Amino acid sequence: MYAVIMAGGKGTRFWPLSREKKPKHLLNITGEKSIIQYTVDRITPLVGKDNVLIVTGASHSDEIRKQLPELPAENILIEPVGRNTAPCIGLAAIHIRKRNPDAVMFVLPSDHLIADTKSFLTSLTTAREMAKRGDCLVTIGIKPEWPETGYGYMEKGELADTIGETGIYEVRSFREKPDPATAETFFKDGGFFWNSGMFIWKTSAILDAIKRLIPDLYEGLLMIEESIGTKNEEEILSEIYRDIKSVSIDYGVMEKTRDVFMLEGDFGWNDIGSWDALWDVLDKDEAGNATRGNIISFDTSNSLIYSPEKMVALIGVKDLIVVETEDSLLICKRGSSQDVRKVAGRLEKKDMKEYL
Repeated sequence: MYAVIMAGGKGTRFWPLSREKKPKHLLNITGEKSIIQYTVDRITPLVGKDNVLIVTGASHSDEIRKQLPELPAENILIEPVGRNTAPCIGLAAIHIRKRNPDAVMFVLPSDHLIADTKSFLTSLTTAREMAKRGDCLVTIGIKPEWPETGYGYMEKGELADTIGETGIYEVRSFREKPDPATAETFFKDGGFFWNSGMFIWKTSAILDAIKRLIPDLYEGLLMIEESIGTKNEEEILSEIYRDIKSVSIDYGVMEKTRDVFMLEGDFGWNDIGSWDALWDVLDKDEAGNATRGNIISFDTSNSLIYSPEKMVALIGVKDLIVVETEDSLLICKRGSSQDVRKVAGRLEKKDMKEYL
């Protein structure tokens, strides 16, 4: 068994703390370690350190090696350019195929919070047993707790199998991030689940699916695979990757095949995708405030204040997000933090890259 941790992205919804050189998954936000360190620790009991692969970009590889020195150097796979999740997963799959063509892969995002590790590993073990039964692609759905617009959804279909006491269901459809009205409909329906972005499958199964559904990508992966371990590996990887089309695994594969199944995950999942999501999971005082740093507040409630360096005082406010860094200050109303990425977009347009 192998675990593939996807560690790309800029984490723009976590600006100004998350930056291009040190995005969200490399930050210590929720505890004593960075989010990616917790992710690796969580999966190690199932696969061992030697079978954890990280796929990342060149600008983050040194920091990842620094934070995860226990991983073999060859397990840090560096994408020359970001090309979304299908090429990322394909790259990891060909490296695993070189080692063990019959292996089962767990594919996990690097930046999720899991409250109940024991239940999480139980879900992965169950999904692995389903994946071993055939060339099926398995994912984990999360029961919605509110009508979230920042997540993709999947629609649960008919019961396909049972492993132990866990039902395995067909996935009837995948849905993009919805508008508020659609999210409310999904939430009330009861048959729609948040798309966790976690996948479990045999290496051969996902590569066969890519070969069938994204043939151009598969041809590129074959050329990269032939170069693994040779002196030309880096050059060929860079050359091929430059021409690979950007495509997500959901759009390129999962939405286009019928061999997709899901199980319901109940392990305290949160993708910590925004400052609002962080407020949800942090401990709060009696006024509903979650604070980090030297904070003084009067008549202030239901707010997130994150200021590890400067002292911050708040008086007579509620439902705010306040985030201070060395060079920037973010203030927004709670419930609006999904729009923080717009700030990063505006900074890029204004060529203010020193703040990105």
